[in-house]
Amino acid sequence: MPEKLSPSDFLEAAKTYPVLDVRSPGEYTRARIPGAISFPIFDDEQRTAVGTCYKQKGKDKAIELGLEFVGPQLATWVKKAKKLAVDNTILVHCWRGGMRSGSMAWLFETAGLQVKILVGGYKAYRNEVLAIFEQPIPFRVLGGKTGSGKTEILHELAKRGHQVLDLEGIAHHRGSAFGHLGLEVQPTSEHFENEVHRILCGFDYGQEIWVEDESRHIGQVFMGASLYNQLREAPVTFLDIEPVYRLPHLVNVYASYPKEDLATALGKIKKRLGLDRYAIAMEALEADDFSLVAEITLYYYDKAYMYGLGQRENDKITRIEVRTLDPVEQTDLLLSHAS
Repeated sequence: MPEKLSPSDFLEAAKTYPVLDVRSPGEYTRARIPGAISFPIFDDEQRTAVGTCYKQKGKDKAIELGLEFVGPQLATWVKKAKKLAVDNTILVHCWRGGMRSGSMAWLFETAGLQVKILVGGYKAYRNEVLAIFEQPIPFRVLGGKTGSGKTEILHELAKRGHQVLDLEGIAHHRGSAFGHLGLEVQPTSEHFENEVHRILCGFDYGQEIWVEDESRHIGQVFMGASLYNQLREAPVTFLDIEPVYRLPHLVNVYASYPKEDLATALGKIKKRLGLDRYAIAMEALEADDFSLVAEITLYYYDKAYMYGLGQRENDKITRIEVRTLDPVEQTDLLLSHAS
């Protein structure tokens, strides 16, 4: 019989052994346990067909149909699983820890592998993910207007051994209308949470965790209320940096992207900029005056950021005047105030 593990024990075992996710490709693509390998019993169409058969004709007929689908693949699955196994052991899970993972575990054990399955399946794992956001997290929020180099500061903090949760890195987005440029496709909001959970599980909650100030939306990723509320309630160190220092940084980051992409991004904030400012920004873009484009967009983003900062409790905000975009110098200044 396969060993049955709780979500926490399953994740601990996953540090050593490979995890085979036997859900359908569509389920896996939407969200998964980080590091899990897609190993579907059914493809998306087959899963739908079996589910429909179950509802219309009952469990026995659904099993018969499922066997017709999987029969020719059994030998191939065993060979593949044996290549993936570590110390002849693999971990297996499905959606609820039911028939799919049980069937695959039986097959692998029959072939001589040691198998551990996740009790309650991916659904139980998701409950574990959501539960961590209900616990107090010792966040220390790094605030600053657009172009302040906050991401670079987080990277510098990580280099120095501080605990850092890079939400924009996990979301594959820098947070503005231009934030997707040059980055990978964003994960779903569900998988974003899974990745955040993975990182938080490796942190010492006796030490602060640095995180960038974010709105609830990071591009298409939507942050759940429990996590977002903790960010909003945490103390903030706000780097007050004038536009003269931030503009060159923004130009350096974005000017290399195609004008068509920049124009599309400007179109997303057309109404918020105002038609006059939008028209001037588009003319400047056409003329390769990227500094003016950045200056115009900063008018909107600075106003929006300061409004959000104003919604926080004032006694939780520490303001630091900064006159450099050098991440090493910024981090030195940040840590001197934080201590």
